[in-house]
Amino acid sequence: MGNTFGQLFRVTTFGESHGGGIGVVIDGCPPKIEISEADIQRELDRRRPGQSKLTTQRKEEDRCEILSGVFEGKTLGTPIAILVRNKDARPKDYVEIAGKFRPSHADFSYEAKYGIRNWQGGGRASARETIGRVAAGAVAKKILSILYSNFEIVAYVAQIHEIIAKINRSSVKMKDAEKNAVRCPDVAAAKRMESLIGQIRDEGDSVGGVIECVVRGIPAGLGEPVFDKLEADLAKAMLSLPATKGFAIGSGFAATHLRGSEHNDPFEMREGKIRTATNNSGGVQGGISNGEEIYFRVAFKPTATIAREQKTVNISREPTKLSARGRHDPCVLPRAVPIVEAMTALVLCDHALRQQATDLPAALG
Repeated sequence: MGNTFGQLFRVTTFGESHGGGIGVVIDGCPPKIEISEADIQRELDRRRPGQSKLTTQRKEEDRCEILSGVFEGKTLGTPIAILVRNKDARPKDYVEIAGKFRPSHADFSYEAKYGIRNWQGGGRASARETIGRVAAGAVAKKILSILYSNFEIVAYVAQIHEIIAKINRSSVKMKDAEKNAVRCPDVAAAKRMESLIGQIRDEGDSVGGVIECVVRGIPAGLGEPVFDKLEADLAKAMLSLPATKGFAIGSGFAATHLRGSEHNDPFEMREGKIRTATNNSGGVQGGISNGEEIYFRVAFKPTATIAREQKTVNISREPTKLSARGRHDPCVLPRAVPIVEAMTALVLCDHALRQQATDLPAALG
């Protein structure tokens, strides 16, 4: 329960942070899609630890293995299993938390739910679980690129702590975000962010921030009414990620400060197509894409595991203190960028395939 995402394009992730490995099973992928381990590896390399001094120094190559569902470089239409083996696990670093609950972590809540937990790094609650999501997202991106020739996803760091970047959302490209370790297209802001993260790391603390994501080339019509609205599924996808605490699409909470006459997106004709003059809706109206850019923001809290001594309780319900060991990101945002992209791709791919099924009766006449 709770380990599978999607309806027609379904992914199930498995594995723990310090277990044998992490992986994903993808079901519902159409046949004859060209995919290789290299395609998946490109995305995993953007997520892997040890990329820079700003991230955890856990040394993992995160090499992927396609175990099933692909033959001679093409998908078979059968379940695709992808595995990444853990190579640099250090469960001994977490012996202390076997009997103590880390503040703001999943230790207590997991034990309350299951009566047992894997205390080695965080088990399923670890961000290492997202390897499977990124691997599946690489496949979803391939499918979307085939369905929509102008399809493009660009995610980037828009804010860290109180440093807010200035970014032109309509023109930003992935290469702009990938040119620095923070993955922020605003070079000046990126330098300040990098300095802040370094300072916070040296203090044994952590910081959070905001990732913005823009999707281009998605036509009108994706999404479902009522419960499976496109923005609702995007919100669920983003809030299922570790350390996320907020989601806002389009104008988001800023809409509460506007009147309807200010917020409404007037329709107009451009190049023979119905378009909107503004895009406060974020590309989604009534739960269905309207053909404009889809854009949203995701809030990430400061990393829960910090080096500073903190008050807590142990499994015997006694007050105690805890100084976390292990290797952790002082700020999760730089490595979370490709994860946000992956989850976006999973949602859009699932809805694209659902729309293909909806369009079938019309195609048959």
